Amino acid sequence: MAAPASRFVELAKQLHPRLQRFLAKYPPSQILPKSTATNTIRDGATPNPFLPHKHPVTGRWHDPEYSLRRQAELVKLAREQGVEELLPFTSKGTEERIRHRVELGLRVRGTGVGQKVKGHRHERMLAPKMEKRRTAMLGMPRLIREWRKIGKAKWSKYPR
Repeated sequence: MAAPASRFVELAKQLHPRLQRFLAKYPPSQILPKSTATNTIRDGATPNPFLPHKHPVTGRWHDPEYSLRRQAELVKLAREQGVEELLPFTSKGTEERIRHRVELGLRVRGTGVGQKVKGHRHERMLAPKMEKRRTAMLGMPRLIREWRKIGKAKWSKYPR
């Protein structure tokens, strides 16, 4: 039992110093022994340092201990080191960012079905114009064959 624990300690020493300090101050429930696992962030004994929390006695709200910028930096470091799942919940986490992106989408006005995005006329008409040009180019071999068959003299107008 001591050998695996010492191995984890050696792995933890290879982490970035900022991550080491954070994990020492706020150890995740995954690495705590079962006897102390009840006294973790989820149970409310140690509040999540990334979220504001209400003081149990005074009822006043306390700001998060880590600003959003510092949270993002910690999450980036943890992602690079492969230990992001050990961090407590934060809005800067990868899973939360992906969930937020899926839930809200791009949020660009006019990207819904049947809506048009504002812009200059030449920008709005670019897609249909290119589609029309593409279909014309696909029909070009047939048009050339007709031209060669009829000739310039009898070619009155672009055949419709």
